[in-house]
Amino acid sequence: MIKQYSLTIKTKGRGLVDLTHDVAGFIAQSTITIGICHLFLHHTSASLTLCENADPLVHSDLEEFMQRLVPDGDRYFQHVAEGPDDMSAHVRTVLTQTFLSLPITGKKLNLGTWQGIYLWEHRFKGHERRLTVTLMGE
Repeated sequence: MIKQYSLTIKTKGRGLVDLTHDVAGFIAQSTITIGICHLFLHHTSASLTLCENADPLVHSDLEEFMQRLVPDGDRYFQHVAEGPDDMSAHVRTVLTQTFLSLPITGKKLNLGTWQGIYLWEHRFKGHERRLTVTLMGE
């Protein structure tokens, strides 16, 4: 069986947004007990990540690391039509990912103890982001 859902996430600007509960809800309302949950983000300046869900310092440390790795307003970037975070957001997305595939076991996401699913907004301003959730299994 295959089920597909769409989720719209309104971000508040740069940072991580926990999607674990939303994705788990789609699995709970389906009849799939074992299979794969595939997530696809339809954007080039935000990404998806499976990350630590217990200590918020992990999120701020990740953001700090990414800022050093891909600084906003880097003088080498030519694509700056939407501001100093334009090209850096695209590079951050390429370095991370826009899709995840996760196991479904016993009608639940089979995540590790400290794992959560996050949308990582790479732009300064908030945006409306679209995610397609595809559940495949039996």
